Amino acid sequence: MLFDLGMKPGRTLLELGAGHCSDAQLLAILLGSGGHGYSALDSANALMEKYGTLAGLMDRPLNEVAQIRGIKVVRAIRLAAAFEICQRLLKEVTRDA
Repeated sequence: MLFDLGMKPGRTLLELGAGHCSDAQLLAILLGSGGHGYSALDSANALMEKYGTLAGLMDRPLNEVAQIRGIKVVRAIRLAAAFEICQRLLKEVTRDA
């Protein structure tokens, strides 16, 4: 199947695998939904534009991340939890190597 630029992030992951998703698409999946007039992908793209990379987004203050349209505190907490899971996984892999 060819990559469809109009494909929703969850559909891309389902049909093509997570490796075919951009960082913004993966963030959009974590965010879940957008709001009136914007999508989760719009919010995820705004995060990537502001912080540049996932590493740039990590460890940012929750209230700062929550200022991005569509994020708010609950979604900022969700992103912080996902980043913490990644950090713990990396520690496990490093310890077991």
